[in-house]
Amino acid sequence: MTSSFNDLENKVCVITGGGGTLGSEIALYLAGNLVKTVILDHDLKKAESTARLVHEKTGVDSLGIDGDVLDRNSLINAKMAINQKFGPVQLLVNGAGGNSPKATTITEFIDASNIKNLEESFYGLDIDGFREVFDLNFLGTVLPTMVFTIDMLKSGKGAVVNISSMNSFRPLLRIPAYSAAKASVNNFTSWMAVHLAKTGIRVNSIAPGFFLTNQNRFLLVNEETGELTSRGQRIISNTPMARFGIPAEVCGTIMFLLSELSGFITGVTIPVDGGFNAFSGV
Repeated sequence: MTSSFNDLENKVCVITGGGGTLGSEIALYLAGNLVKTVILDHDLKKAESTARLVHEKTGVDSLGIDGDVLDRNSLINAKMAINQKFGPVQLLVNGAGGNSPKATTITEFIDASNIKNLEESFYGLDIDGFREVFDLNFLGTVLPTMVFTIDMLKSGKGAVVNISSMNSFRPLLRIPAYSAAKASVNNFTSWMAVHLAKTGIRVNSIAPGFFLTNQNRFLLVNEETGELTSRGQRIISNTPMARFGIPAEVCGTIMFLLSELSGFITGVTIPVDGGFNAFSGV
């Protein structure tokens, strides 16, 4: 039985959305523990740039490759290139996701003051924008799992970590598509964990709390003043640790779930949230 992360050394891990802020942090952390990382992103320049950064900082091989998490053929082609360069995929972090203003309501509640202006509420949402956010976060987890766990089936072992969200437990105001998609990720995590339980593949997820990223900055920080929006202030007041998380803080939990240290854990979603989910508000 291992007592460290040494079992991950030289294993090949695909990180979808790897060119983003969180994906880059995960890649650096994994490479720092001698994991060979594959940075898969729809933006090839970002993927290759992140892979170079990872190699320069850690000395560990990293591959940047383009792939569309909503296109199965694109993922199959990416897998072929990965297998040729690094061999079979042994670990998968499904990090691709995000929200969009097109799937975000302007108003938080419908009441007497705005009931005549439904365009700013749920009823005015762009359904294509809603679909894009839902598909990116949910199907963008399903399809990579479908493609990249094939190698794990052949070897009889492997681990998948899905990136969910605190929204999956407590839907947030204004972002129904993102919240619904992340709740679906939790359910899919449990379903897939059971489906693969006898194959040696474990499937878990983490639910980050509130982290400042490019996707949510417009909701939490006033771009003109740099001060917290009212929404940002409410989040801080309901997070017992009284701050936003930083991307590196999710990495330890991901490493644990990928390693044999968590060998009897599958089908769970672990909050990484500064106590937000544990806080009753009083």
